[in-house]
Amino acid sequence: MLKTLKNGLINENPTFVQLLGMCPTLAVTTALKNGIGMGLSVTFVLVLSNMIISLLRKVIPQKIRIAAYVVIIATFVTVVDLVLKAYIPSLSKSLGLFIPLIVVNCIILARAEAFASKNSVLKSMMDGLGMGLGFTVALSIISAVREILGNGTIFDIPLGISTPAIIMILPPGGFLTLGLILGIINVIKARKGEE
Repeated sequence: MLKTLKNGLINENPTFVQLLGMCPTLAVTTALKNGIGMGLSVTFVLVLSNMIISLLRKVIPQKIRIAAYVVIIATFVTVVDLVLKAYIPSLSKSLGLFIPLIVVNCIILARAEAFASKNSVLKSMMDGLGMGLGFTVALSIISAVREILGNGTIFDIPLGISTPAIIMILPPGGFLTLGLILGIINVIKARKGEE
């Protein structure tokens, strides 16, 4: 079970290893609270949709499995969307359209098809938790870098940076940050491989 959890966090991280979910990764990571909010929303949907899909895997006919997965996922996305609108409206407004788009997020559909439809409920939930937390960690790292360099703040608290690099909170900043982080990860992996 812990291996399944670790896979999502490190070995098969959806953002840094599989390069999945790039649209929300680049779009919502302008502030750390957005990255954490989006990551936890995806984690909630992943864990619960994996659980239900695993429970129903022997009941869902093969011909309609993708449609059934989308309906299950859409149910949990609707729950997240309504809860955010009711209790955290500022975050809901910041994430905007990207919350409803979780329904077609390739991370969630891929885990439903590749893992939850073939494994036990507990294992599927752990996979959802690992992948979701891996996505959350990745978004949090990217968000923190972009917010610090682009706004000179962290969680909207000023850090005393006199002239932040505004480009970091604009779309090119998302590409720059992701590219630099992926480059650092590849250098670390290459050095580990040499040892």
